[in-house]
Amino acid sequence: MTYPIRPIREAEWPAFAGVLEEGFGMTPHPSQDARWKAGTEFDRTLAAFDGDTIAGVTSVFSLSMTVPGGALPVAGVTAVSVLPSHRRRGILSSLMRRQLADVRERGESVAALYASEAVIYGRYGYGRASANLSFRMRTQGTEFVAGAPHDPSLRLRVVKPAEARGDYEQVFAAVAGLRPGRYLRKASFWDDVLADGEADQQGAGALRSVVAEDDGGVRGYALFRIKPSWDANGVPDGELSLRELEAVDPAAYALLWRSVLDRDLVSQVHAVSRPVDDPIVALLADPRQLRAGWYDELWVRLVEVDRALAARAYSAPVDVVIGVEDAVCPWNARRWRLSADATGAECKPVDDEPDVSLPVTALGSAYLGDGLLAAQLGAGLVREHTPGTVRSLAAAMAWDPKPWAGLTF
Repeated sequence: MTYPIRPIREAEWPAFAGVLEEGFGMTPHPSQDARWKAGTEFDRTLAAFDGDTIAGVTSVFSLSMTVPGGALPVAGVTAVSVLPSHRRRGILSSLMRRQLADVRERGESVAALYASEAVIYGRYGYGRASANLSFRMRTQGTEFVAGAPHDPSLRLRVVKPAEARGDYEQVFAAVAGLRPGRYLRKASFWDDVLADGEADQQGAGALRSVVAEDDGGVRGYALFRIKPSWDANGVPDGELSLRELEAVDPAAYALLWRSVLDRDLVSQVHAVSRPVDDPIVALLADPRQLRAGWYDELWVRLVEVDRALAARAYSAPVDVVIGVEDAVCPWNARRWRLSADATGAECKPVDDEPDVSLPVTALGSAYLGDGLLAAQLGAGLVREHTPGTVRSLAAAMAWDPKPWAGLTF
């Protein structure tokens, strides 16, 4: 069977949202549904129809995302689902292929997404490009190392989140360009971050905040929820769930973390999403207290290999011929010479013998600077024809700081 695909009209929003609710098993509050709809770019939605029934959906946010050396327009893929009654009919494959063709037509060379299931998107050319750490630590034993930054001009101020949005936006704009994977937030994204209805709290308590500031203004902020609790002996055992902590300099960052870790009546802190190279790892005298868990974050797809590779910076000179395998976007499936140094990069089609052959997923995984090219070589997924090529390519594509988006889209 064929299932016609097209963008939805605004009047079709309830049916579009219904597919996602069914696929993800969720029941959003009407206020959440309204925010979701308000942030949707209807011209970038796609729905597959079985007669009058919407059987599968996907959508895109038009993002400006930091990549090594700068920023690019990136297609932020979201809202991907198929009705349980229509699985195994090729609907998802049709939607993803159509979406990639549309992304290319719009001139975006890179797409990125958060994967609900890690096994799905490799088949469409996406590679795991960044990772998260989650921390769950007891506040006792979280002293900082000697020499932790301190600025006596800084002070903390408790603020109501709804009244400090401008400060958050200013701080975030200052830091978003420093780490690959971060993207400029639309107003609707901030609406979600600061939403504080009962459905948003999910039993974790009201949204709270402190800012670090001096006479010149705000230099950082922390957003968190606190779930108060006492044990059977009356000892405080509250949990603080850290939602965001952003700062423009190390002293403000350290002060904000201390405010979180030293909060009265709180015995444990849970940070759901932090970068793998979060400075808190270096600040704690006993980093074992972090009790960190690792999981994948952004997945990246090079929609046009040549434009994407030429658009980022490289950490070391490189000149290699790459044989790219790409069954979904056949315009990528050929040999490319990547030449890059401190002055820039270019990627041109060639007929030369390749130094390395690899699936497009491998390039997506490495694109933001945290790839696993050497591991993929060891696993036999990347084939090296000229010895040393993978080491050279991996060194050139590596980047510090490590990529991290920090907010699911």
